Amino acid sequence: MTRELATDLPVWAAPMAGGPSTVGLVIAAARAGGLGFLAGGYKTPDALAAQLTEVRASGVAYGVNLFAPNPIAIKQLDYLAYARVLQPEADRYGIALGDEPRNTDDDAWNAKLELLLEARVPVVSFTFGLPDADAVRALQTVGSVVAQTVTTPGEAVAAAELGADLLIVQAPAAGGHSATFTPEQVQEAVGLPDLISTVRDVVALPIIAAGGIASSGDSAAAINAGARTVMVGTALLRTHESGASEPHKAALIDPRFGETALTKAFTGRPARGLRNYFIDRYEGSAPLGYPAIHHLTSPLRKAATAANDTTLIHLWAGTGYRAAQAEPAATTLKRLAPS
Repeated sequence: MTRELATDLPVWAAPMAGGPSTVGLVIAAARAGGLGFLAGGYKTPDALAAQLTEVRASGVAYGVNLFAPNPIAIKQLDYLAYARVLQPEADRYGIALGDEPRNTDDDAWNAKLELLLEARVPVVSFTFGLPDADAVRALQTVGSVVAQTVTTPGEAVAAAELGADLLIVQAPAAGGHSATFTPEQVQEAVGLPDLISTVRDVVALPIIAAGGIASSGDSAAAINAGARTVMVGTALLRTHESGASEPHKAALIDPRFGETALTKAFTGRPARGLRNYFIDRYEGSAPLGYPAIHHLTSPLRKAATAANDTTLIHLWAGTGYRAAQAEPAATTLKRLAPS
């Protein structure tokens, strides 16, 4: 395996934390000729280890994504103020919201990193920030290709200086959390091909392009701009192998959801999802504060999902969400390949 990690199909399956990225989806992406990623974010080390064992047994190449620690601390007064605003929604489900912000939760970073080193994972990608240089070197020493997700040319330079092998260049059109290193700053509206071009001007590393890929034409435009391959997430949410919730899948084709929006209301970190009541009602009140706000709203979101209440669910989706179809993941990935 080379550091550039060439695949037969230039369309990869992005890691989607919280359930959508299943072992079946990762295996399907590899068998289609591409590459899939287990989403290590939010999982316990034991749960991630179980998935690693399963995907390794299949014999396919695969990747794993981790959230690099980059917390946004929130003051307790601001946290409690937001909790009070949300309490009427929680009351509908009999939920008591937490009264102490979990500012120091690092998503079991050290334990997960050790797990990946032991497993000698073929590809390891990082999101939300940079790992330390020792972690990168340790992974490369055991044979892992290290990919860093970036959203600006400046972040790309920092990733290259750290020693990353690949860049995953994410445009603002992407669904779910932005990988930005600076979530307190408003993201510049830039198309994926233009973002790829500006990153290529400053860094020579191979690029995997992500964000808003909804057609073979989108893939071709990204590759023509200089990407080696593209990575898709939202387009896979309705596939047979997706672990997305049924309310989430249904919302992607529901005409009541006509657009996406960036919001910090669910997790305290900017993320793109289908615009719904929760975003409209609470975005103006929501403070930055990740992962504290994620933990605050998590019980409410889980209860709403169980009740099929899409007004309160984080319906993560990129701008090309209408391209998501109920079909095998391999069909989606091949359909999005540049012709």
